[in-house]
Amino acid sequence: MNTIGIITISDRSSRGEREDLSGPAIRQWALHHDFSIEKEVIVSDDYDEIKKALVAFSDQGIMLIVTTGGTGFASRDNTPEATREVIEKEAPGFAEAMRWHSLKITPHAMLSRAVSGIRKKSLIINLPGSPKAVRENLAFIEKAIPHALDLLKDSVSDCGSVS
Repeated sequence: MNTIGIITISDRSSRGEREDLSGPAIRQWALHHDFSIEKEVIVSDDYDEIKKALVAFSDQGIMLIVTTGGTGFASRDNTPEATREVIEKEAPGFAEAMRWHSLKITPHAMLSRAVSGIRKKSLIINLPGSPKAVRENLAFIEKAIPHALDLLKDSVSDCGSVS
């Protein structure tokens, strides 16, 4: 069974001032797709805190690490920079697909700075901070995720087939 870790990045949610709705949206998606939820945390938008959570999840061997929040233009939006700092290889297709499909829904999609990449055997994917955007973006990329995780496990199968 594939494992997932969920990191909500929000100053207000980390201080208990706002309920986190995006992390639970990822959790619901993960359970529907038979992921084992290994760990969930809420961290502030602090660059070092984000980086520390990403490294810890990857070091624990969590296969899919999904973040929500901190991908916009605000001064405290540090998720893409922290992610770039810890990944060893980029996986730009996920972020490109999410932006491309999201542009059909809202012109604000072009403001997303989300990135995706690989650290060790973990795939890290940044998602926007709203529950609606989380659900939409996961739907855009969900068919590619199992094959990506198989490749990271060196369980190579026919790359030409799509389910």
